[in-house]
Formats: sequence, structure tokens, C-alpha cells
Amino acid sequence: MEHIIKIKAIENLTHDVKRFQCERPVGYHFIPGQATEVSINKKGWEEEKRPFTFTSYNDSVDLEFVIKIYNDHSGVTNELNKLKVGDELIVSDVWGAIEYKGPGYFIAGGAGITPFIAILRHLKKENKLDGNKLLFSNKTGRDIILEEELSSILGENAIHAITDEPHKDHHNGFINEQFLKNNVDDFSKHFYLCGPPKMVEALETCLVKLGASPDAVVFEK
Repeated sequence: MEHIIKIKAIENLTHDVKRFQCERPVGYHFIPGQATEVSINKKGWEEEKRPFTFTSYNDSVDLEFVIKIYNDHSGVTNELNKLKVGDELIVSDVWGAIEYKGPGYFIAGGAGITPFIAILRHLKKENKLDGNKLLFSNKTGRDIILEEELSSILGENAIHAITDEPHKDHHNGFINEQFLKNNVDDFSKHFYLCGPPKMVEALETCLVKLGASPDAVVFEK
């Protein structure tokens, strides 16, 4: 089933990431970490559906999406970048396999942080953050989405890796085998992965090699 929802607020989070706060349809429920297909309620764009994760609380009045904008070509996110408060989106049924199963390590690359935002916010609200750690990879420091909020949620358990520039406050380099050895204390815990497909595939292989159970590695298949 599809629902037409109005945009209530738009905010720039980074140089290429925006937060869209929207109406929530009555009876529309999701589990933190889940997503939906979104399109723009504008002639010629209604059928151009793209998957986006909910970043709001699962019981909040509004729906929130945190979306990376690609304005180097005339795609959906470039069109989303042109929208204003009062414009409309179309959302479909919810779906998604990234669901919290217990304490562990959230490993994200870039916009892959989005399913973890809702999960971490929910865990904070429920006072169930103990035993969780975030390992977050970005190209530059200015690419980090919601850095301040993630630090306020997790404190020293929010660890950032910067790949494309020197950074005085964060690890310089990729999340690779050595990084995991340095930052993972218990490979018997759950691992939640989201990011570019090649990154997720490489990390899954690496984690199993280091002792993680394949059944404990959670990602969108």
C-alpha cells in the first residue's frame, strides 16, 4: 500500500546529506533499522522509487529520512534536493533485514549509517546501549553524518575511520583486519554491517576469518 505524505521540515546535516521530516500515516509502523521505497509525488517522478531507511523513533509522530544527495546527475536524490516544505513524497510498505538482535558492533560506511541511527536512538531511549560499539568509516571528516549525536549516544564507543585525508581526531585508514583486531574485544558478539556492497562483502569475510559466527553477522541481503 502506498501513502502520500507531506514534508514538514528539511535540514542540511552535512555538505551532501539532508534530513527530511515528514508526516506519518496513521497505523504506519516499522522496526528500527527497516526501510521503505520512496518516490516524489510530482509528475514524472511518482514511479521512480528508491529505498531509504527510517531514522526516526518507531513511535514518533513524524517519519524522518536522512538522505545523501547526489547532484552530479539528474537522479532521484538530485530531485529530492530541490524539494521544499509542503512538497509530497510517496512511501510504500516497510521492509528490511537489519534488525537488532543483541549487543555487538555496528560497522557502517558513509550513508550506511542510516539504519543504525534509528536502532541506536531506540537503544538509548530504552537504556540498552551497554555492550554496543560503532565503527564508522567516511572519506573525510566533513562527511560524518550526525557525528555529535552519535558521540552523545555512544561516547568513546563511537569510533571513526577516515580514509581519504589525514585527521587528527580519528583513525586514518580503512576498516580492515588490523582495525578490527584493534577495536573489537569480543568476536562472539553480533556484527551489524551496512555500507557499499564491496565493503560489506569484504568485512563479512574478514569477520568470519577472525572468529565471528556467520549467523551473527547481520546485513541487508
